[in-house]
Amino acid sequence: MLRHEFQPGRLVAGLFLTLAGAVYAGDAGGLWDAPWFVSIPVVVCGLCLAGAVAVLTRGIRRRRRTATRSSADRPPADTGADARPQ
Repeated sequence: MLRHEFQPGRLVAGLFLTLAGAVYAGDAGGLWDAPWFVSIPVVVCGLCLAGAVAVLTRGIRRRRRTATRSSADRPPADTGADARPQ
């Protein structure tokens, strides 16, 4: 049993932020020379991609939740037959 709900949007955001940190760590360690503005597109693209993944995941979960409900759980359909005459 999972202790918490899996959130792929946060995973994607964390990966891109870790990538930005690795770029700066490599620059500080002397492995390569990265300009100061390199991490801005990495972080912005990562956050945009994380938002898109979160929206996509929410839509998939919503559809799956409504599709798996059994017919016994659903309320009866309103046919209009029980409407009051005027």
